[in-house]
Amino acid sequence: MEVIRKLLWPFSLVYAAAVWLRNLCYDRGWCASESFATPVLCIGNLSVGGTGKTPMVEWVLRRLQARRAAVLSRGYRRRSRGFVLAGPDTPADDLGDEPAQIALKFPRVIVAVDADRRRGIRKLTRRASPDLIILDDGFQHRKVRPAGFILLTCWGALYPDQGYLPSGDLRDHKSQARRAGIIAVTKCPELPDPETRAEITRRLRPEAGQRVVFARLDYSDVRDSAGRVVSPEQLREKPFTLVTGIANPEPLVRHLKELDLVFEHMEFPDHHRFSPREIDALRSRKRILTTEKDAARLGSDLTGHWVIGVAHQFGEADEKVLMEFIDSL
Repeated sequence: MEVIRKLLWPFSLVYAAAVWLRNLCYDRGWCASESFATPVLCIGNLSVGGTGKTPMVEWVLRRLQARRAAVLSRGYRRRSRGFVLAGPDTPADDLGDEPAQIALKFPRVIVAVDADRRRGIRKLTRRASPDLIILDDGFQHRKVRPAGFILLTCWGALYPDQGYLPSGDLRDHKSQARRAGIIAVTKCPELPDPETRAEITRRLRPEAGQRVVFARLDYSDVRDSAGRVVSPEQLREKPFTLVTGIANPEPLVRHLKELDLVFEHMEFPDHHRFSPREIDALRSRKRILTTEKDAARLGSDLTGHWVIGVAHQFGEADEKVLMEFIDSL
């Protein structure tokens, strides 16, 4: 893999130049970018997948009890087209796995998908009148000018240290980090001490006014398909199968191993759409643990399985920084 990436490096130079030129067109006003009367909060990243955008959206939603919030996503790998507003019976295939997960967990939140974010914002505004729209994974959608940006970058894979596609993982130019009001370092093994925070912040080189916050992953109790908590003793009775179709399952695998659990890991690509043959193979396994994202995609095809959720955990001071930023929009 490393050899292939080195061979692709010249193409990365071309890619980096192309995204730099595209952004320049928007920065200079040569390409139109639209702002909206309803505040838009964009949560995104510069790299391909795996930084924890959906847990960040959920973190924000849990703290917006007093606001009528809506979530707009592209709905990656959905079967539908155009604008779709989530309802009680809207299948995950029409929304995409992550919007379906959010709609299931937050039934009072308005969730919609549209690849055309400007059209999606207009339709959401007309139909639901939200007072805040959260744009999930919209950092590269320059046709929209949000009121604020939260940029996510992973501990151990900070964007200043990464290369551009196809030899690296960056899909946007590093210089665009300057648009963020908040830079959140996610998936920290533990919340860092002041000295480590200062070192990571120095490597990120934030602009004046930008704030850097840090989060670790906090895994929830394992629950069965009926919502009942599964005890650690039940998990340890026999080996089970972990089924994942997410960008980076390594933190979850590490967490389960730290609990001294014995399991086989069936790993699928991110947003994987399970075939009937794969569903049958999963049904033949009696003890299955999967993620909330995968559970949303598997839907009613799989029953009797266990589900584990994940959330970002920030320190008290960083929570305050985040909420002050969001409340200012």
